[in-house]
Amino acid sequence: MTRVKKAVNALKYRKNLLKMTKGYRGGRSKKERQAQEAVFHAGAYSFAHRRDKKNDFRKLWNVKINAASRPLGITYSKLINVMKKKGVIIDRKILADLAENNPETFARVIEQVK
Repeated sequence: MTRVKKAVNALKYRKNLLKMTKGYRGGRSKKERQAQEAVFHAGAYSFAHRRDKKNDFRKLWNVKINAASRPLGITYSKLINVMKKKGVIIDRKILADLAENNPETFARVIEQVK
């Protein structure tokens, strides 16, 4: 039975692995075993953090809305409550964008809700 030598495939794998870890510190960007560990952990972290990113953005939108609505005389929680009761369907992402980029439009929305 002929034996299989990994020469070409091993070199290709090593080259791609080290390309993925470019910029990592220490042996994680130079040594194959440490680089492999780093890539596995990076994949796990990126999977988890893709979900965390949604929560982070929602928190940021809430802070932006609260910061813009307080000078207009209403807090974030009261604003959201009144909007739900009045049936105004504008999500937090759009409200935060209005608060940051179009403060006059945001003020008009709040006046209409009050």
